[in-house]
Amino acid sequence: MTEITPLALIDIGANLTHHSFDHDRQAVLERAVSAGVVQMVVTGSSVDSSVAAAKLAGQHRESLYATAGMHPHHANEFDESALSAFRELAGDDGVVAIGECGLDHFRNFSTPADQERAFLAQLELAAEVQLPVFLHQRDAHDVFVGILREYRDRLSAAVAHCFTGSTRELYDCLDLDLHIGVTGWICDERRGHDLREAVDDIPAGRLMIETDAPYLLPRDLTPAPKTRRNEPMHLPHILDTIARHNNRSVAELARETTNTARAFFGLAIPPETESQA
Repeated sequence: MTEITPLALIDIGANLTHHSFDHDRQAVLERAVSAGVVQMVVTGSSVDSSVAAAKLAGQHRESLYATAGMHPHHANEFDESALSAFRELAGDDGVVAIGECGLDHFRNFSTPADQERAFLAQLELAAEVQLPVFLHQRDAHDVFVGILREYRDRLSAAVAHCFTGSTRELYDCLDLDLHIGVTGWICDERRGHDLREAVDDIPAGRLMIETDAPYLLPRDLTPAPKTRRNEPMHLPHILDTIARHNNRSVAELARETTNTARAFFGLAIPPETESQA
């Protein structure tokens, strides 16, 4: 059973504008708060979803924030109009990062060339507006690291969202001064082996936690949910799993990841949690 944490948690990546939340989004937010998740960063993965994420964040100031960017799956849609939209969104007080952007050679829904073009443009934008970058990478590690190496000195901060890689890949990311986002992938007995081995090597101040809801529902939840839709309320379970694999107390890890996320994204401390900071 997941240990109840004494501190409010921050989910740094939740796709709360996804259509699967359209019928009960407010209830999802309330369940998250009841579970101790009082701040969330809503992921933008296209122009439309980024606009929706910023709007949702504006409706829930101090508890929701947003990213603005284009996922590599949609890179073939990236053009000057999209870039202008993201630049405008970057001026919104609730938008705290550029992305989700990067490379995904697992599915190649957009060609590798289109993915690199969109990725480079968003890195340029992040450098211009000095917002952190919310990064996606799957099956493209070496190319991804090579591109980031050329840009890293110009970026204010960057997080490898939903990191699932090996210890070697982790150290490549750490060498670039990336923060690391860990999801329920670590709860997957089939695919999470490399991550469970690597997570203990993530230094203090670099680790953040996320659900990537509605994706990546932890496979070891008991009782098993009736649907495969993930929600931010499952973030404490992910934290508990990480704590077990790196021999840390849940309370210590909760405090550390919360403080790291607030510093990374520049999040305000909600009034009701100030005494816990």
